[in-house]
Amino acid sequence: MSKPEVRISKFLSYVLRHNPDKIGIILDSSGWTDVDILIERLNRDDNRITKNTLIHIVENDSKKRFSFNDGLDKIRASQGHSVDIELGYVSQKPPKILYHGTGEKSVQSILETGIEKRTRKHVHLSADIETAVKVGQRHGKAYVFEVFAENMYNDKYVFYLSDNGVWLTGYVPTQYLKTENK
Repeated sequence: MSKPEVRISKFLSYVLRHNPDKIGIILDSSGWTDVDILIERLNRDDNRITKNTLIHIVENDSKKRFSFNDGLDKIRASQGHSVDIELGYVSQKPPKILYHGTGEKSVQSILETGIEKRTRKHVHLSADIETAVKVGQRHGKAYVFEVFAENMYNDKYVFYLSDNGVWLTGYVPTQYLKTENK
């Protein structure tokens, strides 16, 4: 994607996940908003975004952060919300091991309290180490926790798989963490 498209993608993440009021859009209970209204509101600030531009951004976003409905007239963020929405995901059994990437500065806190969702709706976990490392690098020097997801599931913790392949759960207690770094 071009630099302007990356900028738009990041702004979309912000308004669709955390602050729809910033541009005056409304998310329904499942996080969807009207595409035409979104484009109109984005263009109030001197952007020149068309529906084709928006489709291109969604299709080419490397993290697959967004999805359209079948009619391409509604859009939402796939996960990562801090606003109160229900994505409609169905609980699923996770793989035996999942991974959580963070910065080294957060390791001690996680070892004391577990992995908390904080302002988000869920803790985000990945199925592969490489993705977890990339996530961790956004927070400084990366540290990757292995999460004993199957054990958590067997102990009645709920897991969801987002549209873009991110595993979601409410909390990861310390006893389900392997503390050796990759």
